[in-house]
Amino acid sequence: MTRFTLPRDVYHGKGALEALKTFEGKRAIICTGGGSMKRGGFLQKVEEYLKEAGMEISLFEGIESDPSVETVMRGAEAMQKFQPDWIVAIGGGSPIDAAKAMWIKYEYPETTFEDMCKVFGLPKLRTKAKFCAISSTSGTATEVTAFSIITDYQKGIKYPIADFEITPDVAIVDPELAHTMPKKLVAHTGMDAMTHAIEAYVSTANCDYTDSLAIHAIEMIQQHLVKSYNDDMDSRDAMHNAQCLAGMAFSNALLGIVHSMAHKTGAVFADQGAHIIHGAANAMYLPKVIAFNAKDETAKKRYGVIADYMHLGGSNDDEKVKLFIDYLRKMNDDLNIPHSINHYGADGLVAEKGFVPEEVFLERLHDIAANAILDACTSSNPRQPSQEEMEKLLKCCYYDTEVDF
Repeated sequence: MTRFTLPRDVYHGKGALEALKTFEGKRAIICTGGGSMKRGGFLQKVEEYLKEAGMEISLFEGIESDPSVETVMRGAEAMQKFQPDWIVAIGGGSPIDAAKAMWIKYEYPETTFEDMCKVFGLPKLRTKAKFCAISSTSGTATEVTAFSIITDYQKGIKYPIADFEITPDVAIVDPELAHTMPKKLVAHTGMDAMTHAIEAYVSTANCDYTDSLAIHAIEMIQQHLVKSYNDDMDSRDAMHNAQCLAGMAFSNALLGIVHSMAHKTGAVFADQGAHIIHGAANAMYLPKVIAFNAKDETAKKRYGVIADYMHLGGSNDDEKVKLFIDYLRKMNDDLNIPHSINHYGADGLVAEKGFVPEEVFLERLHDIAANAILDACTSSNPRQPSQEEMEKLLKCCYYDTEVDF
C-alpha cells in the first residue's frame, strides 16, 4: 500500500489570495520573511482578508533565508502566547518551512528539534491549528509538500523534516506574487523545481500518480523557465504552476541524492563567507547525479522516457541520457548558474575562482559525504552510493569532471 497526500484545497490563479476571506477561525498568526511581501502589498492583503474573515491577527516577521533552529523556537514561543487556530505562512520556501516546524513545536511544546527530524515520525497535528501556505517563489513547492528544511548553524547542516502531518491544509498559488522575484531567484528556484520533478520520476517510490505530475512539470519547465528568467510574465505565471506540480510529485514520490548533497553542502562552507544557494546547488549537482544513477538500468530507462517527452532525440537510452545531461547543462548556462563548486561565486554566479577553497573542500569532504548518505532523501535514490562513491561524486561536482563510476 502506498499513500498519496496533498493539501485539502489548492487555490490557484490570479486573485487566489482572496480565498483567505472564506477561512473560519478566531486568531491567525502570519509568518513571513524579510519584507518583500510587505513591499509588494501582499502581506497587507493577507491581513485585510483574514480580518474580513473575522480573525484577530498577529505577525511573526523577519524569518531569514535558510531558517535556523533558533528562529523556529522563537516562532513557536510566539504561537504559544497568541494561541492561533490558523497559521498562515507567506513568502518563499524559508518562511513556509520555518512555520511548518514552528507548528510542530506549538502543538507539542515538549518536542525537540531532534524529534522533528525523525522521518515520518511526527504525532498528529491540527490539535490546535490548521496551516495555510502562500508561495511567492516558483521552486520549493513547500506549499504542497510534506517537507521542511531547517538549518542547524552550530553543525553547519540543513536537516529535512519529512512527514505527511506537515502537508498544509490549504495552499494558495497566486502567480502575481511570483512577479516580484529577481532574476537570480527565478533561475535558482526554477532549477530546484526541475530537480524535484526529475528526482521524483526516477525515485524508487514513484508511482502512476506521481509520474504524471512529474512529467508534465518537466515539460512546462522546459518550455517556460528560461523565458521566465528573461522576463516573460506569461511564462512566469506558468512556472508558478509547474513548480507546484513538481512539488505534488516529490512530496509523494520523495527525492534523491541531488537533494542530499545540496542539503549537506549548503551551509557547511558558511565560514568561508557564503552559502551555496539550494537551487543553484541542485542545478550544479543534477547532471552529475544523472550520470551516476544512469548506471542503474531502471533509472537509465526512466531518464530516457524524460528525454523522449522533452523531444531531445537519441536512438537508445545511453544517447538519450547524454542528450538530457547536455540539455540541463545548457539550461544552467542560459540561467547564469555555474557547473561546479570551484566556480561558484558571489550570489551564486559564475566566478573564475569560487568562494570554497579546494583545500577546505577536501578537508571536509569525508564528513559531507557521510552526512549526505544519512540524509532522508538518500533512501529513495535509485542507486545507493557507498562512502567512497559519494566522495567521488562530490569531487566531480567540485571540479566538474566526468562521472565514470
